Amino acid sequence: MLFPPLLLALFLNLLISTSNAITDKNQLSKNVIKDFLYLQNKARSALGVPPLVWDINLARYADLYARQRQQDCLLKHSNGPYGENIFWGSGDGWSPTQAAAAWVAERRWYAYGSNSCNGGQDCGHYTQIVWKKTTRIGCARVICFQGKGVFMTCNYDPPGNYIGEKPY
Repeated sequence: MLFPPLLLALFLNLLISTSNAITDKNQLSKNVIKDFLYLQNKARSALGVPPLVWDINLARYADLYARQRQQDCLLKHSNGPYGENIFWGSGDGWSPTQAAAAWVAERRWYAYGSNSCNGGQDCGHYTQIVWKKTTRIGCARVICFQGKGVFMTCNYDPPGNYIGEKPY
């Protein structure tokens, strides 16, 4: 059966646009991965700790959990088998780079000598990032429903932040 020229043209146009959408999506994924990794690996490098490697299974886990938080956008941990950093920001403009920067900024509160956080501040996001035994990472970002903001999570394996152990 021969396709009429107009129908054939529409079909080819659809095929090409679908192919471009897939390419654009893959490129976006590469950029998002880079945005999650860059500052975290920079913090590790500053300490002589090997870089984290992106792990698709951890990213899937992070994505599944982020989608669960999409309804309420609660800053609540998954309590899963991995180390985990979570981030919430109001509005929908928050980027993976901003989440990673917030976590890495906790470095100012970490006291290596006492292996504790100074001034009653949180520094566990930072110590998870630089945990030397951690080698893999996977992250996700979702825009929450009803304008509730952006939720991001990164999962780390092997997990860190064991009481009584220093991160590096």
